Parts: sequence; structure tokens; C-alpha cells
Amino acid sequence: MHRHWHIALVAVVILLAGCTGGTPGATVDTESPVSPSPTASATAQSQAPSPEGTMEIHFINVGQSASTLIIGPTGETMLIDTGDFRTDGEHVLAYLKANDIERVDHLVVTHNDADHIGGNAAVIEYLETEGEGVGAVYDPGIAASTQTYEAYLDAVEEYDVTLYEVREGDQLPFEGVETRVLGPPDPYLDVDGRNENGIVLHLTFGQTSFLHTGDAEERQEEYLVDEYGASLNATVYKAGHHGSDSSSSSELLDLVSPKVTVISSAYDSQYGHPHEVVLERFAERSIPAYWTATHGTVVLESNGSAVTVKTQARAPTNPLELREGDPIEPGTTTPVEDRAVIAAADGGVQTVTPGTTPTATPMATATDGGTDSGALVLAEVHADAEGDDRENLNDEYVVFENTGDSTLDLSGWTVADSADHVYTVPEGTTLAPGAQITLHTGSGSDTDTDLYWGASAPVWNNGGDTVTVRTEDETIVLQEEYT
Repeated sequence: MHRHWHIALVAVVILLAGCTGGTPGATVDTESPVSPSPTASATAQSQAPSPEGTMEIHFINVGQSASTLIIGPTGETMLIDTGDFRTDGEHVLAYLKANDIERVDHLVVTHNDADHIGGNAAVIEYLETEGEGVGAVYDPGIAASTQTYEAYLDAVEEYDVTLYEVREGDQLPFEGVETRVLGPPDPYLDVDGRNENGIVLHLTFGQTSFLHTGDAEERQEEYLVDEYGASLNATVYKAGHHGSDSSSSSELLDLVSPKVTVISSAYDSQYGHPHEVVLERFAERSIPAYWTATHGTVVLESNGSAVTVKTQARAPTNPLELREGDPIEPGTTTPVEDRAVIAAADGGVQTVTPGTTPTATPMATATDGGTDSGALVLAEVHADAEGDDRENLNDEYVVFENTGDSTLDLSGWTVADSADHVYTVPEGTTLAPGAQITLHTGSGSDTDTDLYWGASAPVWNNGGDTVTVRTEDETIVLQEEYT
């Protein structure tokens, strides 16, 4: 990394907004670079011992923009981008204050577009005058001709904040978390635009990991795929470029193989983010998606072996149903609640009920006066209906069997998939020993052997999903993943 001892400001200042292009090669003076640490091997993550403490990743709801706060296991903090210039850091500052963040040890600027550095100046000023300061700023070194960019550099200079120019191979000194810089290359990619030469980070904590590609588009994603291959694998992936179809390519997703993705963009995005083709790519790979526009702020908490997902609002996580959720305005202060737990080792997803304590491997318990609810098993999953799934919903079904010695009263029990689609079993439904009952996705008249969800679209992912059954008191009695 190169420390900027002098910053050359651009002479022409034009107010620009959004994720627009720029010209590589901001004029800077540099001294000897900080020696980069070796990059981790592809197997390091799987061999990592269980770490102490937790790592939190906060995807702040800032509308058509992005800002991610990471709190490491020792309390060290990293802030990646600060939102749009039109709000001047308002939502980010409010979030930092609400969470008692008085110092940002690492302020990472993925690239200098005005919708990513909009709060830089305000955050630096606040922390330097009312908080405990900014440890260092990390920038890809590509200038922008905007007032927002000028204000950011003025704040760096006014408060004498250390500014590093970052390149691929550098490793940020984030205590307790292995932090690799995968971009931009040195020299820059030979393409116009700041998006394609932004900072790309891969963070590893125990067996869990997080990939943040900023607004990387086709060219930089191709570079990442060619250069890093399977080492891109991550538990959590922040959708590139707000869910734009310029990013999150099939090739990248196949290597990253995330267990969950988070999309940061506005509900009524003027760019149409997230784009349907990207949501289809996530759906094809059965990747649950959390969208700040409908889930609000998303907080992921890792203990090194599993990630707990928390959101302000419950909303669909099936990528193709994201827009069915209600919009959540930036700045909403509703507390986050537990929604799911993702096991890093096998990727199993457990949907949880807010206010309960999830377990990594739910055990069946006896309820209903001693009835062995653990006797319920998943006998069959028929996720791929014949012909067009949407036109043949009743040929998509799951079959349950009672393997116990007594009748199960299923009244009020629920069946759910990993995307939080929930079906409630009608009152009076029982299942005799050795009997089976089939739950069809479509509509029909319930019988002793067949139930009908009444859904208007397919529920079970053809490529794999998780079937979870709970009793009326929310006890998990069955949870099985199929592929």
C-alpha cells in the first residue's frame, strides 16, 4: 500500500451523481509501499481453527447506494463506503451513533463515485471532532471530478488522516480477521471507469468468509475469476454493483458459491436494481437473497462456524420474490431480529423464529402430551414438476410419513422452505402410524392424504432447498436439506 503524503486535487469540479465512469491514474506522490502480507491459500479457510469472539457485518440501508460496517472480534471497525452524496452521510452517521461507534479504524473507499463516497467528508469530520478518529483511509487512487470527491480529500487533508493507495495483494491489518485485497490490479485494468478498478475485499473469520466486490463489472469480474479461481469461495457475497446485470456473473457465482447474498439498492431504483437476470442467477443456485430495500438493514453475525442473519423486517428471500416485500425507508430505526442461521461447513440454512435461540442441529422433541413428533420424516421431495413448473404446481410436492407408533396431530404445524415461504397445516389434520400425507404447492381440496398449499408460484427450488417443519409452539421437529 502506498501512503499519500501529498494529494493533488483536480482543478475542475463538476457535480456528478451515480455510478459513472472515471479515468485511472489520480496524480499522487508516494513513498515506499507497505509490504503486503502473503495471500491465503484456497484451503486456509477450511483449516482455520475456531476463533474467539464474533465478527459482525452490517449492511446499512442507505437506499440506492451502499455502506457496510464491519466489527471485528476485538472491536476493531471497518467501514466500506458511506452512501450517496445527496444524503451527505446522514444515514451512515445516524447508524454509527446508534451503535456507539466512535472510531473507524479502517475507512475503505471501494471507488470514488458519488453514491459511494457521499458521506466520507461528514464521517471523517464527525469522528475526528466528536469521536475517536479514523485510523486510516484506503483508496484505489482513481480520481473523480466531483465536489463530493473534493470535499472528501479536503477532510482527509484538514484532519491529517492517513490515506493509503491500495492494490491487489495488500492485506489490511484488521485484527482477528484475515483481510485480502483482490483488486484493483497494479497496473489498473486497461478499461475506462472507476467501477472496474475498485477495491475488492475477501474477509475470512474462522470457517466463514465474506466477498465484497464493490461495483466491479464484467471486466474486473473476469479478472477475479481468472486470477483467483476457487479461492473466491465465500459464505456471504455482497451482490456486485447493487444487483446490476453488469455484475454477479454466472462464472463468478459458481466460484464464490455463496450461502447467502445481500443486495444494497433502493426499492424504486432509477436503474431498475436489482435486475431480474441477476435474481434469476441467484434463484438457479438456490441462494437466499436479502435486499436492504425490503429487509431494511441486514446484520450478519459470525461465530466462525455459522452466520446468524438478522434484519429489520421479515420479507421474502427467494430472489424471484424480493419485490413482493414492503419497502423499508432508509433511516428506519426498527431493531433487527434473527431470521436464519447458516452453517458454514455444509451451507445448511435454518430459518429461526425471532426471539428464539437457534441451534446448529435442531433435535426433535416430544410434544402434545408425549406424542413423538420426531417420528415425522420427509419421505419424498418432488420439486421439479413435469413441464412448466408454474403451470403444473400440483406436481410439485413434498411427502411426509409418520414412522412412529402413535397418531400425530399436525394441526397448526408449519412447513417452510429456506426462503421463508410458510404453509400452516389445517386444524384437525392427523397422520396415523405408517401413513403418508402429500403437500402439493398448488390449489385443491384437502383430504386425509393430500394437502394443498394454495401458492401461486413454485415453492421448492429444483436445485436444492431446505424443508423445515415446526409444531404449533414453534419447536422444530424436522429439518432436511435436499439437493
